Amino acid sequence: MNWILLIIAGLFEVGFATCLGKAKETSGNTSLLWYGCFLVCLSISMLLLVKATKELPIGTAYAVWTGIGAVGSVLVGIIVFKEPATFWRVFFITTLILSIVGLKMVTK
Repeated sequence: MNWILLIIAGLFEVGFATCLGKAKETSGNTSLLWYGCFLVCLSISMLLLVKATKELPIGTAYAVWTGIGAVGSVLVGIIVFKEPATFWRVFFITTLILSIVGLKMVTK
């Protein structure tokens, strides 16, 4: 169950990064709405991370949480914000995913 909470926390980290990107593209009330969504996603992400680390090792949990956030944010950047999907970006994201899976496999 704690791994599921950690994955959800990582997805909310992607959410708050996405909200920051969208807030940057807008102005006025729309921008404030995106910043509000950022705060909600940030709060949920942190609360779930704290809950997951009650049972999981903090080093592993933090690495997986940030890894999910990094991979997800890059994918959102490529898909939503039309950032380039160069060979090296995809290569290093793939190695990051393999590292996250590896940490999961070696953690009790």
